Amino acid sequence: MTTVAAPSLLFLPGAGADPAFWRPAGDLLPAAWSKTYLGWPGVAGQPANPAVRSFADLIALAERGLGDLPVNLLAQSMGGVVAMHLLLRHPSKVRRLVLAATSGGVDAIRDVPFDWRPDLRKEFPRGADWMMTERRDLTADLPRVRCPVLLLWGDRDRISPLSIGERMRELLPRATLHVVRGGDHDFVRTHAAEVAPLIERHLA
Repeated sequence: MTTVAAPSLLFLPGAGADPAFWRPAGDLLPAAWSKTYLGWPGVAGQPANPAVRSFADLIALAERGLGDLPVNLLAQSMGGVVAMHLLLRHPSKVRRLVLAATSGGVDAIRDVPFDWRPDLRKEFPRGADWMMTERRDLTADLPRVRCPVLLLWGDRDRISPLSIGERMRELLPRATLHVVRGGDHDFVRTHAAEVAPLIERHLA
């Protein structure tokens, strides 16, 4: 009898950088699933790491979380840009993708009326300067993504409005979009009981 390996999950946070951000949802997923929660050194309130001094270093850090077998990536906000870079660089290493409230590298300036960076800088004055200025436009690359993608969006998100999720659904060939009613930018944490079953069905 062939034994099917339990899904392996790699969680990527947003600019808040907290590795515990995804845990409320992750704890509701099957206990047998392998789960790794990354944080971003030197970003927001996380301890610095001399090896992480740029967005490219964040991508390299996340790349080390990819194993020999395909992994499922779950990413929120800025982490979605990292996830998209990983997927485009290593398509054979990503089984399925979950993106929550992110631009995913799409040029979204026109869709975002609210600039979150001053508030983050005020809260974390010693946070990495490069994170505040990073811009990556992957719009032209999204149509070549072939793995299934679950897009999760809140309808009250000022940082990543629903219009961005709708645009990504159009660009990604195998994407489905679920809207969390009343969800703000951190709905993955505040509405974990709603999003966890959606994630489980997508990854099972």
